[in-house]
Amino acid sequence: MTDSRRFHDRAEAGQQLGEALRERGVEADLVLAIPRGGLPLGRAVADALDAPLDVVVAKKIGAPGNPEYAIGAVASNGSVWRNEAAFARRGIDEEYFERKRREEAENARQKADRYRGDRPELELAGKTVVLVDDGVATGSTAMACVQQLRDGDADRIVLAVPVGPPDTVDELSAMVDEVVCLATPSSFMGVGQFYDHFEQVQDEEAMTYLDEE
Repeated sequence: MTDSRRFHDRAEAGQQLGEALRERGVEADLVLAIPRGGLPLGRAVADALDAPLDVVVAKKIGAPGNPEYAIGAVASNGSVWRNEAAFARRGIDEEYFERKRREEAENARQKADRYRGDRPELELAGKTVVLVDDGVATGSTAMACVQQLRDGDADRIVLAVPVGPPDTVDELSAMVDEVVCLATPSSFMGVGQFYDHFEQVQDEEAMTYLDEE
């Protein structure tokens, strides 16, 4: 795809993802969106594939003194992804990482509980799962979410995102069975640059997508 690929908003991006998945013949037992920004897309994808929609939550683990730099991420069930390259370059203290892992795992669990309410626990074993977000940059949270799906014995994992840098998409491709990414521009500053409208999605709005049929 060219660098000029743009999306009007998350709903349009989700519709395009759903069409791309159907064209590839992807069938899903379950669509999982990463809140908050992934839920508008997840709703469109779930509708396109006639599959139920739920959420999977992960939190980034930031480097000491630079919380925006991901040295890993952890999902709500404790599944963790480590940025081994960052550990090698920065000499990250294991005690620091473990402390932050526990903190962020609890934050992710609380967020997952808030979104999922009284829904039953995710049943992943033997299922084909489509994981959706509004884009990937470093991919850290997506990688932790993928690890949760793998730990849950999902049979097949398909990652569906509108846009991401080639190196991140390549790294994620090695972790899942299939990646559907509509644009992989070489010039990438952030996910939002590829949307005309990329306002922050609030929790209350995001939750409404789970209630739609």
